[in-house]
Amino acid sequence: MPENSTPGFLKAIELGVTTLEMDVVISKDQKVVVSHDPFFSHEFCLKPDGSEIKEEEERNYKLFAMTYEEIKTFDCGSKVHPRFPKQVKMPVYKPLLEDVIDAAETYASSLNHPKLFYNIEIKSTIEGDNTFHPPYEEFTDLLIEVLQKKHILNRTIVQCFDLRPLQYLHRTRPDITLSFLVENTLSFQENLSMLGFIPAIYSPEYILVDHELMKFAKENNMKVIPWTVNEVAEMKKLMEMGVDGLISDYVDRYKVIKN
Repeated sequence: MPENSTPGFLKAIELGVTTLEMDVVISKDQKVVVSHDPFFSHEFCLKPDGSEIKEEEERNYKLFAMTYEEIKTFDCGSKVHPRFPKQVKMPVYKPLLEDVIDAAETYASSLNHPKLFYNIEIKSTIEGDNTFHPPYEEFTDLLIEVLQKKHILNRTIVQCFDLRPLQYLHRTRPDITLSFLVENTLSFQENLSMLGFIPAIYSPEYILVDHELMKFAKENNMKVIPWTVNEVAEMKKLMEMGVDGLISDYVDRYKVIKN
């Protein structure tokens, strides 16, 4: 299904996931929008007139420079995605976080699905401040406002590669579950030293998980949830190492192992 789309999340619920993982950005009118990129990707989005977005121009189509009504005019589901050729094609627009939550909660309830959890990534960077998103404090506050409004704060993990929102929330909202996303080649000790505290969850690229990390995590009550694990062999290997969860594009492959 199209990524970060309402139909995609509903399909994931059908497949029995425990947690919906998604990314959020901020629009010009301060709406929290579900989107992996802070701009319209040339890979799978089309302009309002149906024409292609060139790779060299995609960063000009910043969501932070558009109102949500403008954002909704772009189609991000009809174009064949080069990296996911089996993806179902359908016209979809980037949804508001609050609309995704409403749809997911209603659908899960209709299927008698256990209460959903949410794993939401703040897509901020130091370089992106005031260009692709508001300052990190404002960005973070806008997200928390939606989570409180929808009464899912106690079922939500806030994750980020950017240290600043995690440090800000650790300082101001110690009740919120935080996950530190990692894709660098530093040791986990170095990464945690930069962060300044041990988070509830350490979420590295899956190739960075090793026995030393797992030993430290167990000794320090820190969960390890790697991303993005798409091959069955890697899923099995990581589960045998004792990880606490898997982030994957292919939930159906995990279900084969589980069953």
